[in-house]
Amino acid sequence: MRILLIEDDKELCRSLRSMLEQQGYDVTVSHDGEEGLFYLLENAHDLVLLDRMLPEMDGMEVLRLARKQQVTVPVIFLTALGNLDERIGGLDCGADDYIVKPFAFEELMARIRCVCRRPQRLTGSEGLSFSDLSYDPEQNLLCCKDRSCTLSRREGDLFTLFLQNTGQTIPRATILTRVWGPDAGVEDGNLDNYIHFLRRRLRSVDSAVELRTVRGVGYLLCSDV
Repeated sequence: MRILLIEDDKELCRSLRSMLEQQGYDVTVSHDGEEGLFYLLENAHDLVLLDRMLPEMDGMEVLRLARKQQVTVPVIFLTALGNLDERIGGLDCGADDYIVKPFAFEELMARIRCVCRRPQRLTGSEGLSFSDLSYDPEQNLLCCKDRSCTLSRREGDLFTLFLQNTGQTIPRATILTRVWGPDAGVEDGNLDNYIHFLRRRLRSVDSAVELRTVRGVGYLLCSDV
């Protein structure tokens, strides 16, 4: 599981990174808001630990911009700002949880486990649309004008991830983690097969949408329409 830690207190970062890595997590660290937002928009992490008071750009603005770009990764605020209005503001801004400093590492681990137990937002009752396509996750039905086809469950989960991140390049590692799970041990060739399946589905409904390969990085769902 990949964690992005955005915190300007370097001593706290070193301590948290060491303890999280001992628990088996892969940790990326950023010490200011602008760099943290850059990493966050890469959508390559499974969880973000975010301070509110950061240089260059404060944590609230980082989270607002990320949510505006449809980044859905869970975010936990770690902050000294702990009054009621500040906690409510952080949660309303799009955070999944809010921990006030100082905190016990055991509490942080419990909060991380709680957030990670929540269902991934790959499917839902509402339809998704992009360009000339619409997709109904409940029926696994992909439609384009008067044509349609049914996706398998795995194809549906994969295509939903792309539809939730249109116009963004999604790294291969992120796709494997989000769709197959962090401990699935899926080979890259399996992902390539499903990308081929989805491209074939797009051709079958005569869609203008393209699932483009970004060499050395991952894939991008885009359209010229």
